[in-house]
Amino acid sequence: MKVTILAIGKCKKNSPEALIIDEYVKRSGWMVAIKEKDNASQEEEAKFLQGNIPSGAKVVVLDERGENMKSLELAAKIENWMLNGCSEICFLIGGADGHLQSTRDRADLLLSFGKLTLPHMLMRAVLAEQIYRIQTIVNHHPYHRE
Repeated sequence: MKVTILAIGKCKKNSPEALIIDEYVKRSGWMVAIKEKDNASQEEEAKFLQGNIPSGAKVVVLDERGENMKSLELAAKIENWMLNGCSEICFLIGGADGHLQSTRDRADLLLSFGKLTLPHMLMRAVLAEQIYRIQTIVNHHPYHRE
């Protein structure tokens, strides 16, 4: 499985968040790539996000209006996509003002990580861990415990 994370804002190299992200990306058996863009207008951010979605990828837009799922539910959805021929997923993390409706409309899954507001770099670290967790659930690895 290929995973692309498209994110607004640049993560500082060797920051605590970057180290966490790097650790979970290394652990994952999936190919994970992260593309970033500096903060800009919502329109410019949307153009970057929508313009960099890999062809044929399922799109997961992280948004406060999205569905709040358990890790097992998200893993089951992604595993179902994989069983139906999906080989690439793209996660979109917007800027401080969130996503335009056109970006939300592009989503195969609109996903919320809860009602808390998290700093963007910390959200990336949480997402990286969840990608690793999903992979372990799909592969029946004991990392995730119920």
